[in-house]
Amino acid sequence: MDDITLFNQNGFVFLKKLFTRQEIEKLKQQIDSDQDKISDARETQSSTGKLSLTLWNHSSDDLYSKFSTNERIVKPMQEFLKDEVYHYHSKIVWKKPGEGGFDWHQDYGYWYHNACLFPDMGSCFIMIDKSTKENGCLKVLSGSHHAGRMDHHQDSREQTGDRERIKKLEKRLECVYIEADPGDALFFHCNLLHASDRNNTNGSRRVLISCFNTKKNNPYKEIAHASYTPLNISKYNSILEY
Repeated sequence: MDDITLFNQNGFVFLKKLFTRQEIEKLKQQIDSDQDKISDARETQSSTGKLSLTLWNHSSDDLYSKFSTNERIVKPMQEFLKDEVYHYHSKIVWKKPGEGGFDWHQDYGYWYHNACLFPDMGSCFIMIDKSTKENGCLKVLSGSHHAGRMDHHQDSREQTGDRERIKKLEKRLECVYIEADPGDALFFHCNLLHASDRNNTNGSRRVLISCFNTKKNNPYKEIAHASYTPLNISKYNSILEY
């Protein structure tokens, strides 16, 4: 089964070794030495604890953007979403030892309120560190994007989808744990239900998440979030050449 069919059927596609060990090591070194990104990181609370993230809306000419705008991400995303895409936002999520995860939710549960009329949006989840069940890897409900957008509400310390509906979906759909190595990547639809658990290890679990909207789904009114800007797609080798 080809990747486009898998994306349409399951709501996600997992690609091994999308980025090389050398490329990920370069990203790790950049993160470790980037005092601006470290100081910009904010703690966010969830029902299972806290974690840290840094978010930015606009791509630039830095190393992070060489990943988020790389042709290895953008071209498949355009095939999956069937339109030209633009950078919606990116974020680095740090899940430190003992820190919590997120309950089941859909990205479009939030983005719907950003004046995006259609769920023609998606994300690419790039593993910086090894992701396992023990350190709170991402988990998804395969095919849940077909259930449509759910209303999200504040539950404890985070916004989550309709718990009653999610419990019913959990009985019908396969829960897939995305255990992965550095450089692996997950593409997923904005209506796919996903979550993660607490990090029960002594090491950190970091990921770079780049999110995209389609040109035709540009917000119908001006908002604080990113509107359509033509994307300058980075070449395959741009990371190591940076």
